[in-house]
Formats: sequence, structure tokens, C-alpha cells
Amino acid sequence: MLNRRSFIASGLAAGTVFGATRPGFAAGEVIVSEAIRTAMYAPLYVAANLGLFQKHGLSASIQTAGGIALPVPMLLSGRSLVGVTSPGMSVNAVREGASLKNIAKIVGGVSMWAIAKPGSGISSIADLQGKTIATLKFPSSTIQVPTFAIKQALGMTPEEAGITFLELPPGAQATAVKDGRADVATAFEWDVSVGARDFGLEPVLSLADVIGPTSFTTAMTTEDAIESHPEELQAFCNAIAEAMTAMHADHTLLAATGAAFFPQVDQDIIESAAANFFASGVAIPTTPVITQEEFDSAMALELGGGSISEALPFDTMVDNRFADVAAKTYGV
Repeated sequence: MLNRRSFIASGLAAGTVFGATRPGFAAGEVIVSEAIRTAMYAPLYVAANLGLFQKHGLSASIQTAGGIALPVPMLLSGRSLVGVTSPGMSVNAVREGASLKNIAKIVGGVSMWAIAKPGSGISSIADLQGKTIATLKFPSSTIQVPTFAIKQALGMTPEEAGITFLELPPGAQATAVKDGRADVATAFEWDVSVGARDFGLEPVLSLADVIGPTSFTTAMTTEDAIESHPEELQAFCNAIAEAMTAMHADHTLLAATGAAFFPQVDQDIIESAAANFFASGVAIPTTPVITQEEFDSAMALELGGGSISEALPFDTMVDNRFADVAAKTYGV
């Protein structure tokens, strides 16, 4: 299991070794470090696919860090200008002495479903009691979100509710449910649609409906970058805001990113996932602005899920200066 203190310490140390005079730039491109390649981060891909970064004068390269905690050391080492991940990762870093701000909302709700075999009898959080849940490995949101929902709905920890988390590598959750090692899986897209098509599973519970609107995923950067590269950060937020507006006007734009960003995913799966995202109502934001209510909700979620041990205030962690301008000019 990830040791938060040792991870942040290693990230801070990396910053002293790899720091550059132009943080987050490589061969003239701004590096955007995403936690993983997931359809949830749709505004990033739509902005790139429609040429919106270039339109706003930004040459941006989206690079996958490989885990929810990993964009932070990329930022602190100067290897990326923008990180896209859970806001709790920025809180952990600031508590360890880093200077980070969340500057834009990327995902506006918990785009996660519980999937199970037909006839499972699972339709509420209470029905998870005594069950084995297949998840990704900690600190994945597939553990944090159900942990928070269980505490919120049942007033007990997963252990007290007799729930076991079966932590697995990406793509293995549906198989675990199919072969009986788990009763249910908590999964993002594409796993939900793949589980339905290839394993006969069905979504039985939408975690978005349980949690409600929240700044589930944010774009973050260092305070040094805010002072030294405001034009690039404004261009990034402009592109994101314009992408969000375009996506709500045309729901096919996410599926259209498949060839460039998800070449390994079948087009029918992408189209199924896109329909699920827009059905949730909160997953694809209409604005990159992070509200205090959404941030507070995210902090409660991450506290309840165990990815942070202490929340930090909205005013400490959020800087909406770029998102506000972008929303007014390019938002819905």
C-alpha cells in the first residue's frame, strides 16, 4: 500500500534534481500529466482532438503518469506544468510542504458504477454489506468512493459492514465478478461497458447518484508556475472550458476521440461509455470553475475514503483565476 509520506518526500526530492527553468516544457510543448488514461478525463481529449489547445496558442502533450498519486512528483520535479488527478493528492503534497493549487475542474462527479451479475440483488449501498468488492489498488477511487459511501449511508466502516476489498490490476475487476471471486466490482468506464458486453454483467448502482456533484478530478499546478506561466495556464483553461461547452452541445465528441486516445478500445464500447457519462448528469462539467461546495464535497469524500488524513481549506487549495476567465468567455 502506498505510503503517503514517503511518496511526497520522494516527489519533493525529485524537484530538486529535475527542476528546470521552464517547468513542464519539453521540446516547446507544455506537458500535461494525467493520472491514468481514462474516459473520465474527456475534456482533455476533446480539447486536444478539436485542436483547442492550439487555437489558444498552446502546444500541449498529454502524458500518462500511471497512477493517481504520480502527477504530483511530475509537477514538483518540473517535468509537467499541469497535473490532472484527485485533488486529495494536492492536499497531501501541500501538507508536506509543497506549493500547489487546483486551477480547474476536469470531472464533476463520481463517474463510477457498481457492476454485478444479473439477479445479484444489489441495488443500494446497504446491499453491499457482507460482500466482496473487486477494485483497483489503493489509493484508487474504486476503494475510496465505496468506503465513503458506506460510511455515509450506513454509519460504519467497510470492515464493520463485513465488506472485503479485492484489489486487482486494471481490467481484472469484471473477471473477478464473473468467476465468483467477488460479488460486485466498483468500476469506471471502459470497464463498465466491457463488463456488460463481454461478461454479462450489469450496472446495479451509480455512485454518482449517491455522492452528488463534486470536484472529483482537478487540474493542478505549482504556485511558481502560476506566477511564471500565467499565459499558458490561461490557454489551458480556455481550451478546457471550450471543450466542455462543445461536448454538451454535441455528445458524440467523446466517442470521436477514440482513434487518437483509445485505439485499443472498440468503438461500440466508447459510444456506450459516452452515453453513461452524459446520463449521470454531473460527470462532464459545464464549467472548469471549482466551487467551494464541490471542493468541500471532494474533501469529505477523500477523508472518508482514506486518501487524505486532513483536509485543507478551499482558499488554501483552489485558485480559480484562470477558470473564471475561461468560463466567462468560453463556457456554457
